[in-house]
Amino acid sequence: MKDFRQLQVWSKSHELVKELYKVSESFPKQELFGLTSQLRRVSISVPTNIAEGCGRGSDADFKRFIQIAFASASEVEYLIFLSFELSFIIESDYLFLNNQIIEIKKMLAGLINKLK
Repeated sequence: MKDFRQLQVWSKSHELVKELYKVSESFPKQELFGLTSQLRRVSISVPTNIAEGCGRGSDADFKRFIQIAFASASEVEYLIFLSFELSFIIESDYLFLNNQIIEIKKMLAGLINKLK
């Protein structure tokens, strides 16, 4: 069993969730059950799957959950882009968030390759 809190990729994804919660507070109220909810749920999925994978008994199980986290990170990347395109996120926030998710995806990809 690994301690997920020791993984830098978990820490970065956890911080991103908190940032996305703050940014999405200003989304239109009609998006509360749409884009706001989807962005929050999928962003939470990234550190959650990392944590769950750490609790599994084998590297193969851990790798599978890291792959799921990577897929969720890709969805976050798109939803951030969509939010920007819809003018729900200002450009400076978009650039910051996009850079964060790209860094997280690179870290997850590296971890996946290490576990092969």
